[in-house]
Parts: sequence; structure tokens; C-alpha cells
Amino acid sequence: MDFRFLGETFMTLLAALPLTLYLALVSSICGALGALVLALMRLSSARPLSLIARAYVFVFRGTPLLIQLFLIYYGLGQFRPSLQMLGLWPFFRDPIYCTIAALAMNTAAYGSEIVRGGLAAVPRGAVEAAIACGMSPGLRFRRVVLPLATRIALPAYGNELIVMVKATSLASTITIMEVTGIAGKLIAETYRTMEIFACAAAIYLLINFVLTRLVLTLEWWMSPDRTTRRVLEQIGETKVKVTA
Repeated sequence: MDFRFLGETFMTLLAALPLTLYLALVSSICGALGALVLALMRLSSARPLSLIARAYVFVFRGTPLLIQLFLIYYGLGQFRPSLQMLGLWPFFRDPIYCTIAALAMNTAAYGSEIVRGGLAAVPRGAVEAAIACGMSPGLRFRRVVLPLATRIALPAYGNELIVMVKATSLASTITIMEVTGIAGKLIAETYRTMEIFACAAAIYLLINFVLTRLVLTLEWWMSPDRTTRRVLEQIGETKVKVTA
């Protein structure tokens, strides 16, 4: 085994790491916001909103991410005149933006089910206590429901974040030179598939190791005892203000 070549390859692939992290981070943030909106639509009493959310989740969970990426990047190019008229062409002609859009829309569908489960699992007693203290619906959601739901959904959502990091490798199929894209280029030049892909796999493994540690730390910080204590403190503060 040529350790010198492995070291050079690893350092070359590391140069593409910032782009991979950028794709994963922006997609995850946009996807998390979309997941929350979709989950609230699913739980809404307005049937049209619920049906739209159900249809969205059905389509994006039922089709491969790679096809969704191709449809956005290659497919929407057929509607260039219309996109130019709407001022959207600069966005959809850029492979990075198309990748972020595809990843965010896909993870929003999966994440919405996780978030919906977390919201549905919030103890009814905590909500009733917040209502008894006179909290408005918005304040109740922000201070009681969302923190508890986040703690419940966090372990499952951590898995979705890991999937998103690995899914960024699909960006190489539309000319983006992130870690997998650079790996493919090196293989075409050297024909040393095993060593190069082993280095790429090691980088993804390192990213996900750090990510899992961060999620575990967040789980500890949001442990049931700590979360319940913070929520009760917030309810108590609100009650004091209402009484005053």
C-alpha cells in the first residue's frame, strides 16, 4: 500500500471539504424549517393544508433523491424562458443552488414526519399547564411545545442529518467538485479506485463522527430533567407576570 499516495489524496480531498459542509449545512437548515412548516400543516385542522403536506411528503419520500436532483437541474432547464421572466434562472442554472434545493426539499419531507411525531408526543399535561398560566398560543408553542418536541425528535432527526451529509455526494453527478466529485476526478486520472474512495469514505466517516458527538451533546443538554425544569421555570415566570 502506498501511504504517500494515500496522504496526498487525503489532503487533496480535504480541500473540497468546505463545499461539502456548506451543502450539508445550508440544506439541513432549510430542510429543518421546511419540515417544521410541513409538520404544522399536517397537524392543522385546515384540511387543504393537511392534504398539500401529505401530497408533498408522499412525492418526495416516494421518489429517489437522484431523480429529484436531475429534475431540478436538468429538467427545469427546459423552462428557461419562463424562469428568466420570473427572475429565477440565475438560481436554477447554478448547480450548487440546485443541489441545495433538492437536498432541502427531500429532507423536509422526511424530517416533517419526525417533527410531527415529536409534536404529537408532547405531554398533554404540559400544554394544559401552559394554558392555565395564560400563555398565548404563540408563546405556548415557543416556550413549551417546541422545546419538548425537539428533545423527543432529536435522536431520529440526528439520523436524518447524517443521511444529508452522505447525500451531498450526489452533487458530483451535476458537475460539483465536492469530496466525491474530486475523488471521481482523481480516479479518472490515476485509476486507483480503492485508495481514493477509501480516503473519501474516511472523510465522510470523520464528518459524521463529529456530527454524532454534537447530537449526543445536544441530547444531554436537552435531557428530560433539564428540559422539564427549564419549561417549568418558564411557565412559572409567565404565571408571575400574568399575576402581576
